[in-house]
Amino acid sequence: MIDGALPFLRCPVCRLPLDRLDRTLRCPAGHSFDMARQGYADLSAGRLPHTGDSAEMIADRAGFLAAGHYRFIAEALAKEADPLTVRPEPSLIVDAGTGTGDYLAHVLDACPAAVGLGLDVSKPALRRAARAHPRAAAVLADLWRPLPIADDAATVILNVFAPRNGAEYHRVLRADGRLLVVTPAADHLAELVAAHGLIRVDPDKAARVSGALEEHFEPVASATHRQVMRLTAAEVRTLVGMTPSARHVPVAELPTRELAVTAVVELTAYRKRL
Repeated sequence: MIDGALPFLRCPVCRLPLDRLDRTLRCPAGHSFDMARQGYADLSAGRLPHTGDSAEMIADRAGFLAAGHYRFIAEALAKEADPLTVRPEPSLIVDAGTGTGDYLAHVLDACPAAVGLGLDVSKPALRRAARAHPRAAAVLADLWRPLPIADDAATVILNVFAPRNGAEYHRVLRADGRLLVVTPAADHLAELVAAHGLIRVDPDKAARVSGALEEHFEPVASATHRQVMRLTAAEVRTLVGMTPSARHVPVAELPTRELAVTAVVELTAYRKRL
């Protein structure tokens, strides 16, 4: 629901607070923004240069996540976020690049005093994210532009396989908050990469991520999380379909039997530089 996150939202044009009137968000300066029938708000404030994941990719992702194969990632995020949100005032958890809202919903289940805000540019994703959790709001916004969030508003920012706008994350994160970044390790999905030519993870990715954030953040903890997934042939096709490799790997070449695939990710917690 948008109402829980509304005190933390700001007009993307003038940065003033927003109020809701039915399915419209308005600021005191008169700027007005519509809410979609599915429940998400459009705070993009203009034409976007890209539209994010397609409906097909989002459907594949929703099915794969619903099967629980990446639940280990959600559990690791929840474990990091839970102690941060135990405070007298309401905590805001921002999921930057929320997709279907699955990770945010799992974290909110573990953090009963928090409200969530999922940001994405994909309308098919936001239609699902808006219904992912009763304490989660979904907003159409470009992560590379100024975010429609007040300064020092977020206790936790989740960033799972998504773009990282260090300057904006620094602006909206509280001084005592944490940015939790999940990236694929070099050997992520190695079995599929080797057998079917999936796009490989850059072996220098961890260094590049750290370098992109180091002006605004410093790492305080990092851990590798690994899960062997036993996937049916249909689930392998779904997994490939939710990745950039979907455009490059012919479905006919994918396995026709159960396959063991290893997911390996890095979870790094960052604090903002003051």
